Parts: sequence; C-alpha cells; structure tokens
Amino acid sequence: MIQIFNDNSGILLEGFKFTLYSSTIALFFSLLIGTLFAILQISTNKFVRILASAYVEFFRNIPLLIIVMFFYVVVPLYWFQIDGFTAGTIGLTIYTSAFIAETIRAGILSVPKGQMEAGLSTGFTYSQTMRYIVLPQAVKIVIPPLGNQFINLVKNSSVLAMVAGLDLMYQGDLIASETFNTFDTYILIGLLYLIITLPLTYLMAYIERRLASND
Repeated sequence: MIQIFNDNSGILLEGFKFTLYSSTIALFFSLLIGTLFAILQISTNKFVRILASAYVEFFRNIPLLIIVMFFYVVVPLYWFQIDGFTAGTIGLTIYTSAFIAETIRAGILSVPKGQMEAGLSTGFTYSQTMRYIVLPQAVKIVIPPLGNQFINLVKNSSVLAMVAGLDLMYQGDLIASETFNTFDTYILIGLLYLIITLPLTYLMAYIERRLASND
C-alpha cells in the first residue's frame, strides 16, 4: 500500500484536491439551497409550498447518478458544454440540498409554535421572526443530522469517478487498472476519504457540544 502511494502520490493528491474542492463547493451551496427550500416548504403561500415540496421529493427519490449523468450527458447535448467535475459537483449539490431541506424543515417544525406567535406579536415580520427566533433554535436541533448529511456528501462525491471528475475514486480506478492491485489501492483510497470525513465528524461533534453548553 505504501509503495502504491509512493508511486502514485502525484495523482492521488490531485484526486484528493478535486474531492475536497467538490465536497466544499457542494456543501456550501447545498446548505444555502437546502435552507431556502426548507423555509419555502413551510411558507404561508400554498403554491410556494407545493413547488418547494416537489423539488425536495423529486431529488430525494431519484439516484444521485441519474442527476449527475443528466448534467454530464444531456446538458452538453442540448445546451452547453460542461466537464465531469462541474457536472458531478452540480449534481451532488442538488441531490444533497434536497436532504438538507428536509432535515432543516423538520428542525424548524420542532420549534414550538409559540415562538413564532411570540415573535409576530412583538411586531416582527414573518421573515424577521424566522431569522432571529426560529432558525437559531432550529440550528441546535439539526446539527447532528446535518453532520451526517455533510459526511454522506463527501462519500457521495465518489460519483465523480463515473464522469471523469478527476476525484479520488477516479484516480483510484486508474491505479487499480494499471497495477492490478485492487485490494491495496481501494484500502488506500478509503483511508484518504477518512482524512476528510473524520475531522468533519469531530468538528460537528464539537459544534454540537458548544451549542449545548450555551443553553
């Protein structure tokens, strides 16, 4: 295994970099989009609620690979060119945002309704009440499940290998096909993924403890 790393350190580090880039970009935008759709799902406007729920249910219930392949194959065919890394990252963002939306929605609904009523009674608008009263409380509730979603996002980034996204899994496939040492290669790739996911696990646990200590 060490020999495989030494012989292929350049492309492995390149794959690690692309995996980290894709995961970071997808994490940031999926959190933004997911939060937006979570709020839209509990909007007072029925039409908006239906559209937001349709988005969440649609993307939660189809395979990630189908979304990625749509951007990698269909988009260049009918609209504009897009590379594997971009297609994979967009697909990963959309897919994860649907799960984050449902997680945050559940967190918002778990906040007592009296909190919303109290905010509105003090003169806050619906948006202000959501921003300053409801969402801060919901964040504390959803930190553990959100942490799981972030970790799953990193692992799901391996789908980039299917569209030549130059990620860790893609480079691992190349090394395995050249060396025929699949056992050591994929164990090494798994360890490299752990370098990303384990610190994220501990970070989320730390944030959860800090929020709990502030109660």
